[in-house]
Amino acid sequence: MLQPFQGSPKPTLGIEWEVALVDPVTRDLTPRAAAVIERANKNHPEIHLEREFLQNTVELITGVHTNVPDAVAELRSGLAAVIEAAHAEGVRVWSSGGHPFSDWRDQPVSDKGIYQEIIKRTQYWGRQMLIWGIHVHVGISDADRVWPIINALMTHYPHLLVLSASSPAWNGLDTGYASNRTMLYQQLPTAGMPFGFVDWEQWSEYMSDQAISGVINHTGAMHFDIRPAGKWGTIEVRVADATSTLRELAAVVALTHCLVVYYDRLYDTGQQLPSLQPWHLAENKWRAARYGLDAEIIVSRQTDEVLVRDDLLRMARLLEPLAKELGCDNELATIPELIEQGAAYQRQRKLYEETGSWQAVVDATCDEVESLK
Repeated sequence: MLQPFQGSPKPTLGIEWEVALVDPVTRDLTPRAAAVIERANKNHPEIHLEREFLQNTVELITGVHTNVPDAVAELRSGLAAVIEAAHAEGVRVWSSGGHPFSDWRDQPVSDKGIYQEIIKRTQYWGRQMLIWGIHVHVGISDADRVWPIINALMTHYPHLLVLSASSPAWNGLDTGYASNRTMLYQQLPTAGMPFGFVDWEQWSEYMSDQAISGVINHTGAMHFDIRPAGKWGTIEVRVADATSTLRELAAVVALTHCLVVYYDRLYDTGQQLPSLQPWHLAENKWRAARYGLDAEIIVSRQTDEVLVRDDLLRMARLLEPLAKELGCDNELATIPELIEQGAAYQRQRKLYEETGSWQAVVDATCDEVESLK
């Protein structure tokens, strides 16, 4: 039986953004999300907040939008409400792909049944998931085009990651990676790169197997880096680290929206969408996580290589007309400046080298988040 897919007639947009709460004295994570959400919802019932895997995490969720500026504006309003509630509770709002020194053993998991089931199943590896990300949903009209588009998007995994990479540290150490979150998350048995499904029939067969074997009962879903969300009729892109600025978030979302629509329209022409061998995709993912904006990535099935920062600039130029049509040209146009000023992992690493203090890095990251810029 085919998996249901409630197609979206337009390439609408939705965003989920995971932020966390830290103690302003210790700068460690603090499990105060329930209190902050309750207070924020009481004062601002129009915003959509959810508890997440960890009790220190608040997830901001937008409604359905037609363009990036409107979706980001909703996130800005929601974030302002969360900051207000957090300060009233005596904590600060922080956002990055991973906390630089918090001990996962001290951070309780939410009481939600599926989260407890994941921990019961994955044990040590699941308990380590002190990680936060951004999920971008883009509407797709029918199931037949979902996997060709996802496979094309996977060729741009490095581009989406390096703009947001913000998790260089773990357990008090500089890992040498731009996105340690990427490496941590793929430890889960249902996370990481999708298996290169060629069509909706193959995906449906896979999901049927996971239901029969009981995997979905334990996990609730497959947590692939890019996956279909059949209930909403979207492709959900889950590559990015959580960003500490709305400007970086908007650039990542704009790039995502443009890429999905670009390949959706290319599919309509009957052209075969691009793809890479699984080993190239895996290597690109690792290079982006390791080297960030300095990664040299593979861009063809013939193993041609370019610097990801150069290819990002090329893509921004290529997608500029489409971005203007979709109303996100201003957001896409920030990519060259963001590359020039450096990604969050670079800012964090530089400040740590100057101060020798990850606490100072947490403070600076909170300042960026709470600036609402």
